[in-house]
Amino acid sequence: MANITYKKLWKLLIDKDLKKKDLQRMAGISSSSIAKLGRNENVNTEIINKICNALNCDTSDIMEMENGKA
Repeated sequence: MANITYKKLWKLLIDKDLKKKDLQRMAGISSSSIAKLGRNENVNTEIINKICNALNCDTSDIMEMENGKA
């Protein structure tokens, strides 16, 4: 089974010299949403949209499918 991973998002933040707190403020999302992203848990599309707008990027720039390792 494939899972969504947000590794690309964390790499993008590093490239832009931003912290998770900066992203939270810029995108107007909650700390619990940031925590969910950190655990590769499901977040709704509104959160993804806010992040993409804040970072001026596309969904493929912040998330990808990762094949499950059973």
